[in-house]
Amino acid sequence: MSGRDNGSRTVVVVGSGHNALVAACYLAKAGHRVEVLERDTVLGGAVSTVERFPGHLVDRGSSAHIMIRHTGIIEELELARFGLRYIDCDPWAFAPAPAGSGTAPIVFHRDLDRTCASIAAACGQRDADAYRRFATVWGPRSARVMRAFSGTPTGGHLLKSFWGMDPREAAGATGRASGGALSREMMQSGDALLDSLFDSERLKAALAWFGAQSGPPMSEPGSAPMVGFAALMHTLPPGRAVGGSGALSAALVARLESDGGVVSPGDAVTALTRRGDRWGVRTASGRNLSADTVIAGSHILTTLNLLEQGGFDTATIADWRRRIRVGPGIGMVVRAAISELPRYPGAETGESAHGLQLLVTDRRELRRAHGAALAGDLPPRPVVLAMTFSALDPSIAPAGEHQVTLWSQWHPYDLADGSDWSAHAETEAEADRIIAEVDALAPGFADSITQRYVQTPADLEREMGLLGGNVMHVEMSIDQMFMWRPLPELADQRVPGAPGLYLTGASTHPGGGVSGASGRSVARIVERDLRPRRLFSFRR
Repeated sequence: MSGRDNGSRTVVVVGSGHNALVAACYLAKAGHRVEVLERDTVLGGAVSTVERFPGHLVDRGSSAHIMIRHTGIIEELELARFGLRYIDCDPWAFAPAPAGSGTAPIVFHRDLDRTCASIAAACGQRDADAYRRFATVWGPRSARVMRAFSGTPTGGHLLKSFWGMDPREAAGATGRASGGALSREMMQSGDALLDSLFDSERLKAALAWFGAQSGPPMSEPGSAPMVGFAALMHTLPPGRAVGGSGALSAALVARLESDGGVVSPGDAVTALTRRGDRWGVRTASGRNLSADTVIAGSHILTTLNLLEQGGFDTATIADWRRRIRVGPGIGMVVRAAISELPRYPGAETGESAHGLQLLVTDRRELRRAHGAALAGDLPPRPVVLAMTFSALDPSIAPAGEHQVTLWSQWHPYDLADGSDWSAHAETEAEADRIIAEVDALAPGFADSITQRYVQTPADLEREMGLLGGNVMHVEMSIDQMFMWRPLPELADQRVPGAPGLYLTGASTHPGGGVSGASGRSVARIVERDLRPRRLFSFRR
């Protein structure tokens, strides 16, 4: 990174999601004059933490951070100096035994040997051996996917990311290896990958539920790498930021301000207008800013609305809106204060409470839930992922208390029966069903809840601007990933006909999840575009 110099430019960043803050930090460090404008009074978007109950620091969106720990961004921005500290989630996942079965749970440790021993006890030695092969093969593959996620989705970058993958890894029973076999494995569905490897439905269901945290069901083509990402957890597991998910955003804000950047919460941008070679940025408070560069970290449809308000071609915007698929919604959340941690039969809390509790034992539960959401219906049976990170970080709950997050997919934004998520009874009844799923596997859990806060798809939209209740902004299906996200003409994080306007956030490559990669990529693009006018530029 360079220090300040006479070539610095004025940059306005719209939104304070973690990708937007990452971009702002890199550009402020490079010497630009950066201001972040945020409509919310809470900074960080979905990577934020608030006091929901007395003494409880509760996440508004994300909880476990996986991808950003594999990108190098934390080290490049020296976020540890600004208070960010992670605790490894180890074990990183836990799959309880079916209720009343008396069988052993599956515990996914960072240590591969311990994981395989757990799988052998729960599912048999054959599946344990198959999992070891899976981790050995898909660990390096997932590292390459992560490499592809960490840069712009150009053909050259993607080729460089995957160049050198050994096709012998994909050789079947015949022993014949080919690039075609390898590409087929990468493009198959997650379910197909699991069926080709394992016998136990319990193991398949746990890994499919882990993969589905990216949004799509594992029946979709191209979802195999989402399952394969589990193999990378044996290299570096998910991390829990001390103090809550928002500790990442707080460290980014502190980093930005240390380099002279400014953050303005509670002042929404209302229009973006191109004026000659600069951008006019109008805010709800009546401010009119002038900027060389604007980086929009808001939802892509929100950004299009701001452009339309600023006079951008309405026909072009209408075409882009029609072609961007948000989807029916992803899910809903119950956040609760609890008097004790869930107790799963056959497991110590040290095995179950430190990571992702994958509370699905049969993939048919996932398929029914997704199919119902497509029809606008509630799932016949909620599928639940539980997280109890107060077991790792006692600072987020009062002494003697704990906290749980229950994430459930898939719940539609628009309900086919015409009912409204704003109806208290509808929301609370669904929250009761989600809690009951945990109680069936950890008897007594429901009685441990002392307070709860429910976030429906409509609440996710209202509170954090996640349109349609989709935490990934737009669907993470293969046709809206890589060089197609959110559309081919917008995938390079620029907007045709709007020079000096750039895109970042979950609407862009590599999509949702806490990675920061889109923010770093857009900062590099801005620096590259400005390079002829600058003496220095930053390099990784």
